Amino acid sequence: MASNCEYCSHYVYDEDYDGYICLVDMDEDDYIRFISRGDKDCPFFRADDEYKIVRRQN
Repeated sequence: MASNCEYCSHYVYDEDYDGYICLVDMDEDDYIRFISRGDKDCPFFRADDEYKIVRRQN
């Protein structure tokens, strides 16, 4: 699955930084593995499906 930060549920607007940030809780080892990967797909990507709750209510 190809990932794009703009469509990820972990990518949110932070008013303190006045910009978007990724909320994935990575330690240093996870971060090193993430940046050293050859592919561009994020292993933490989760599609931001704002209608998921509405579908469950039906």
